[in-house]
Amino acid sequence: MARIAVIGAGMGAMAAAARLAVAGHRVAVYERTETYGGAVRRFERDGFAFDTGPGLLTLPAVYRDLFVKTGKEPLEDCVELVQVDPSARHVFADGTEVSLPNASRAGVVAALDEALGAGAGERWGGFLVRAREAWDRTRRPLLEEPLWPNWQVLAEKEPYPAVPHRRLLRTRYARTLSEIGSLELGDERLAALLEGSALAHGLDPRTAPASAAVLPYMEHAFGTWYVRGGIRELARAVYERCVQRRVEFVFGAEVVRILEKEGRAAGVELADGTVAEADFVVAGVAPDALGRFVTGTALRGDGEVAPQRGTPSRLTVLLALRGERPHGAAHRTVVHAEDRDSELERLFGGFEGTAARPTVTVLRPGDPALVPDAGHESVVLSSVVPALAREESRTGRAVFDQHAEAVIEVAERAVPGLRDRILWKEVRTPAAVEEATGAAGGAVPAPALAAGAGRLLHPGNSTRLAGLFTAGGWSHPGGGLPHAGMSGALVAGLIVEGPGFRGSQ
Repeated sequence: MARIAVIGAGMGAMAAAARLAVAGHRVAVYERTETYGGAVRRFERDGFAFDTGPGLLTLPAVYRDLFVKTGKEPLEDCVELVQVDPSARHVFADGTEVSLPNASRAGVVAALDEALGAGAGERWGGFLVRAREAWDRTRRPLLEEPLWPNWQVLAEKEPYPAVPHRRLLRTRYARTLSEIGSLELGDERLAALLEGSALAHGLDPRTAPASAAVLPYMEHAFGTWYVRGGIRELARAVYERCVQRRVEFVFGAEVVRILEKEGRAAGVELADGTVAEADFVVAGVAPDALGRFVTGTALRGDGEVAPQRGTPSRLTVLLALRGERPHGAAHRTVVHAEDRDSELERLFGGFEGTAARPTVTVLRPGDPALVPDAGHESVVLSSVVPALAREESRTGRAVFDQHAEAVIEVAERAVPGLRDRILWKEVRTPAAVEEATGAAGGAVPAPALAAGAGRLLHPGNSTRLAGLFTAGGWSHPGGGLPHAGMSGALVAGLIVEGPGFRGSQ
């Protein structure tokens, strides 16, 4: 039995802790805040409740596997999973709307043909076929195996099939997500649908590699799911599974240093001077924090993947509404920006003033557990914004308040009369994300993607310091609820089976 110290109680760290405890190790989790879940938090007031982090789940098989491997009760005995249908309603700049069925290729093709015109569904269906090829080529190395030592192969090779396009006697191939939209989809609305999948993860579709096609494919192939009571219920279930496996949690415990002895991790030191010795340390923290914990040691060597920097954050507006949710209202509506180019310039070229009519995601769960009674509705609006440096926080708050007003204005295209129904609102800025996760500026990591010179790969779960491993969104395989669960499985495998571990079969 080994002693294992886990830094942080995020989803990836807890997934690793549960698996390691089942393997017979003694696991203690040290969390600097007073609760678990990382970015998966809940805000409650006056009988209303809101998810302040992710609002939907893809690839639930990741958490099903976690529960199968760590106990007798399956995931569905601990939370109620509901498949969201339609998967999303989209409102485009020209006012066109389409509702896309969940995990149904034929249904999606038919819906797009009806809403956007004959041929639109066929073009999108053809794209999904090519996206599946990219998925099949990258699924194991990017999601199910530790990062390859020769990761440069993933960085250089574009897995999205090259489709030739002849224009002006030249043959062109899509190398970025935006180029797929312009060269292969042939419709501004289809392009917005495609680019929105990248933007939702904080990626610039103009520079994101074509391999980002796997993002809409994952949602299409494996469906979109809601956890009854909110996604926070998933965090609760994982936490309780850890406790059942006798994982110890110490909240309000800020780690300030990772101890080293004879060239390997030997435990952690807390802010109050307490020292907890350990045989292994698992760090579920952002790269800046990890660098502060270990002094004088090169955690990453030359030629290794560098941590992502400068990734955007989220602005979330929580709305308590008078009046019941209309029957048949879509759980999720994406209202696309009227000027996509302008939005991308503002977002990725520097946050100077409020974005005019940004892309906004509207979540209307219709869950009785989130409202005081049937005469009210709980709604979450979200928009991607740049991460905010600490020194900008005073002026940034005013800017984000203005941005929140723009978000509400855009959301009224999806929910007519929205503003008149507002009882109160709560604006959650990147500062709230930073408080929950510790990531500088509230940055949110994107999932790992192949190609693009490795810009969207993440550092491997092993480090140069023996006995120190990393889990969560800032390490392989990157950000997002499914990816966090995968990182926990990889770390547990590396500790239990050693450096020869090659992932689940």
